[in-house]
Amino acid sequence: MDKQLALSAFAALSQSTRLDVVRLLIKAGSDGMFAGEIGEALDVRQNTMSANLSILTRAGLIRSERQGRAVRYFADMNGMRGLLGFLMEDCCGGRPELCQPLLNEISCPC
Repeated sequence: MDKQLALSAFAALSQSTRLDVVRLLIKAGSDGMFAGEIGEALDVRQNTMSANLSILTRAGLIRSERQGRAVRYFADMNGMRGLLGFLMEDCCGGRPELCQPLLNEISCPC
């Protein structure tokens, strides 16, 4: 992940509703959730939710899949791994192999 995308991801996560959306979608796992379900779960209006989902998608933190007329959203685990990798790429005095056990622990095979 490059610096600009990391900054975009951090900016997206710095807003309370968007952080809640990402956490909710991580919890939903491979089932994901429809936009309306996310809005209901978080008590957020449709137009506000749509804007937040767009920001998170552009930041590479969530992805969507059209299913008929509806759109299902998922946490983008590759994007999450990229962000975590960006944070830790220079860890341990430039010896990332020392951090590998931590990276293995926090990355799930989802």
